Amino acid sequence: MSGWGELIAAFCVFLLSHSVPIRQPVKPMIVARIGRTGFTFLYSALSVVVLVWLIIAAGRAPYVELWPRLPWQKHVTLAAMAAVCLIVAMAAFRPNPFSFGGWRDERFNPSAPGIAGWLRHPYLAALTLWAAGHNVPNGDLAHALLFGGFALFALLGMRLIDRRRRREMGPETWLNLLQAAKAGRSLVPDASTIVRLLAALALLAALISLHPLIIGLEAVSW
Repeated sequence: MSGWGELIAAFCVFLLSHSVPIRQPVKPMIVARIGRTGFTFLYSALSVVVLVWLIIAAGRAPYVELWPRLPWQKHVTLAAMAAVCLIVAMAAFRPNPFSFGGWRDERFNPSAPGIAGWLRHPYLAALTLWAAGHNVPNGDLAHALLFGGFALFALLGMRLIDRRRRREMGPETWLNLLQAAKAGRSLVPDASTIVRLLAALALLAALISLHPLIIGLEAVSW
C-alpha cells in the first residue's frame, strides 16, 4: 500500500487507536489485566507508533503543492516547538483532574493549580501548537491534511474530555473546581519552575538533534 491509500489507512488506524482503547468496556478490561500504569505506557507507545506511521505515510503521498516553502517558515515552527516544550514540561508529573495525563489527580490543589489553572488540556494544547507550527513550512496537500487533522483532533478532544469530566464529576463540582483553579492561578514561580524550564530547554534541544535522524530534515539551520 502506498500513496493516498496508505495515508488514509494510517488516519483510520490513528482514529481507532485513540477511541477504542479508552471506551467502555475496553479500557476497564485492559486496566484489570495490566494495571493503570501499564495501560498508560501501552496507550502512549501505541500513539507514538501510529504517529510515526502517519508522518511517514504523509511523506510517501503524492506531492501536491498548496504554498511554497520559504526560509522564514522554519522560525515559526521553532517558536511553536519552544512553546510546546514549555507546556509539556510545566504539565509533566502534575495533577490535572480536568484532562488526561494528570499525575496523582487526587492531590490536585486548586489554590496552586500550576498550568492546569491556565490550560485545562495542556497536552492537547501542545499538540495543537505542534500541528499548527509544522503546517507552516509544509505546504503540500498531504501534510496540510496531516497537521490540520491533528489540530482538529486536539481541539475536538478538548470538548469531548470537558464533557466527560463534567459527567464524571457532576456539572456543579466540575464548575466549582474550575473556578477555584482559575482563582488560584499565579505567575509567581514555584520551587520546580527552574527545573521545568531547564527540562523544556533540554527537550527542545533533543527534538532538534533527533529531527534529522527521525524525519530526515534539519529542524533549524544555525
